[in-house]
Amino acid sequence: MPRKPAFLTAILLFISCLAVGQAPEKHTISGFVRDSLTGEALTGANVYVRELYKGGTTNAYGFYSFTVAAGEYTVVGSFIGYSDHIREVRLDRNIRLNIELGPSVITTQEVVVTGEKLDRNLQDAQLGRIGLDVDKVKALPALLGEVDLLKTLQLLPGVQSAGEGNSGFYVRGGGPDQNLILLDEAVVYNASHLFGFFSVFNSDAVKDIALTKGGMPAQYGGRLSSVLDITMKEGNMKEFHGEGGLGIVSSRLTLEGPIKKDTSSFIISGRRTFVDLFLREPFLDSESDAAGNSYYFYDLNTKINYRLSDRDRLFLSGYFGRDVFTFNNTASDFKVRIPWGNATASLRWNHLFSDRMFMNASLIFSDYKFRFNATQQQFDFALFSGIRDYNAKVDFSYFPNVNHNLKFGMNYVYHVFTPSNASARSGDVVFDLGDVVKFYAHDAALYINDEWSVTDELMVNAGIRASAFEQIGPFERYILDDLGIRIEDTISYGRGEKVALYHHVEPRLSARYRLNLQSSVKASFSQNYQYIHLASIGSVSLPTDVWVPSSDLVHPQFSTQYAAGYFRNFSDNMYETSIEAYYKTMENQVEYAEGHQPDEDVKNNVDNNFVFGKGESYGVELFFNKALGSLTGWVGYTLAWTNRQFDDLNQGEEYSFKYDRRHDISVVLSYEISRRWSLGAVWVYATGNALTLPQNRFFLVGPTDLGQAIQDPSTYGGLYNEPGPRNSYRFDAYHRLDISATLKSKKRKRYESYWTFAVFNVYNRYNPYFIYFDDYVDEETGAFQIQAKQVSLFPVLPSITYNFKF
Repeated sequence: MPRKPAFLTAILLFISCLAVGQAPEKHTISGFVRDSLTGEALTGANVYVRELYKGGTTNAYGFYSFTVAAGEYTVVGSFIGYSDHIREVRLDRNIRLNIELGPSVITTQEVVVTGEKLDRNLQDAQLGRIGLDVDKVKALPALLGEVDLLKTLQLLPGVQSAGEGNSGFYVRGGGPDQNLILLDEAVVYNASHLFGFFSVFNSDAVKDIALTKGGMPAQYGGRLSSVLDITMKEGNMKEFHGEGGLGIVSSRLTLEGPIKKDTSSFIISGRRTFVDLFLREPFLDSESDAAGNSYYFYDLNTKINYRLSDRDRLFLSGYFGRDVFTFNNTASDFKVRIPWGNATASLRWNHLFSDRMFMNASLIFSDYKFRFNATQQQFDFALFSGIRDYNAKVDFSYFPNVNHNLKFGMNYVYHVFTPSNASARSGDVVFDLGDVVKFYAHDAALYINDEWSVTDELMVNAGIRASAFEQIGPFERYILDDLGIRIEDTISYGRGEKVALYHHVEPRLSARYRLNLQSSVKASFSQNYQYIHLASIGSVSLPTDVWVPSSDLVHPQFSTQYAAGYFRNFSDNMYETSIEAYYKTMENQVEYAEGHQPDEDVKNNVDNNFVFGKGESYGVELFFNKALGSLTGWVGYTLAWTNRQFDDLNQGEEYSFKYDRRHDISVVLSYEISRRWSLGAVWVYATGNALTLPQNRFFLVGPTDLGQAIQDPSTYGGLYNEPGPRNSYRFDAYHRLDISATLKSKKRKRYESYWTFAVFNVYNRYNPYFIYFDDYVDEETGAFQIQAKQVSLFPVLPSITYNFKF
């Protein structure tokens, strides 16, 4: 344990060095910035001294702190969409200045938002970080009217969708497991409903969304590609309110209000589909092909918080969501039930040690489960997998002076993995499919990060993260022969015994140099290790995918990313433009071996069926954003290359990753016609996904009768496929136009509502979802024919949603 004291000693020495030289007449201004109507903390609000144009930005809990020389100043608090708060202060001692900001009053038809530093894209040293406004997301057209935060992220440069209608996303050539998705600090392992078509995040319960796609700060770790940090609303501290909506797919309701005014509040938000209600009588005939099918999903978000004092505050939040698919064929007595979903809980304590030292301590629980149950007569079969985390962490923010924002902390996670397990029985007979297999692991990290304003032009964000991962017993390693087929021996590990141990150092560095008031350049370098892996058989991430730890066979994934960008604003920050270039290498990538079948995991270690390789990704991202005015929106373009190389796949040759896309374009527009009417439009274009197709198809037949083989190929071995080079073919390009119109009803004293009318895929583009091959015998010629056919999911789809607030 010598590392821990040495690390803490280094932090204390570093803090002491930062404090040296501060004149005794300097004093600190600190406090919280909140919404005056709801009491919600405002994240990213600016508080600064007008005379010096120096100050601070609020953290995720609304806290700010900065230290300047004694004097008389004008302190300004500002945030986008809010009126400025201006206060004259005499700074002859430390001052606690809590600020409440009220929404801006719009006196003209044009929507003009003021307050936030609109040149933040120029000022921040962080490269590749993008925040989304939830209200703007709600104004965009959505599939079947379901507002989807993850699908909106797919419209940003460098972020790609997983496919038609899918809410999965891929960042700068990474896989789906390489995105760290956090909801109030809890990891969400499967972020989608309906096999990927909708995300699990109810926008009515969300306050902030921030995506970091490169050069992530040292407080984040465990993933290679990105961090999606989502914060739930805290609940209205002032008065009781509610909102909800009724759509084609689901309905939702959110209630929030004070438990004790200005001291404690709650929020509870629920969402449920009602498709299953229409898959039964009287809406569906019992003789219909769809009879016996049922599907629904639901979400429940809850949160309460209590302000113990001006220095202490508690938060308790939770999420629970499930998808349930069932099939029941009474004629054959065949039943299937497939439930899966996430559960999370977060208990957090904020504490102010001083005007310059802020702490957040958290206890976090996260759980993901998948289960498949099938029954026919007396035979029962079950397949199940999952992952469960117990997490404790503490984070500190220290503000030694106006030029430094120091963050440091530690994190510990205990993982319990349940990879693919199966059970089967027929009546009283239980089949031996092996014991339930679980993997156990410790995951820990220490970090320190400093945002340093070196000069007015140069800002540096530098950090380092020390991480360690240990798989422990009980565990049984199956040893295979040289051909990897037969189990020759086993090695048993007792409870708590070390199976594999890894520890690494991860440097993070980003910098911004401001060229003038309108432009800046940025660069970043980061190295990341990822100790858990997602094993997927299919080409699309599904609930059946399994999470596994790094082990004696599976080494941690490792990436190095370089990025640089130029940022320029025009017309008093009305227009924002940027160009970013990146290059990323990835080591120890994981795939299943060629031809792997799920039954090979039974009575075996899952990782015995893995192969390992490397990847690289590089590209250029262009972004144009109109931030102000009645017409707002952005255009994003990505030119990218993403490759993989595995010695045991594709004959060792490099191949395109399945989500390698040369071109990706998004056009997003919102136009406010009047106070009541607004319009939205989204157009996307993307190079088709890479896929593997057969290059030859042939019969294995007898020596003489080819005609009989064509009539009945099964008697001669059947039709065989010879696959072509891996991912050497492309789907047709994907493109689609969506439009929407929102009509706000006349506002009443305690109630307001609005209708959203949307059309998905306006020009009815048949975008490819997958390709299959159909074979048949031509009745005229008698020739055997093979035809490739494309399956598309969504034609033109209109939708209507009614939303309300009270």
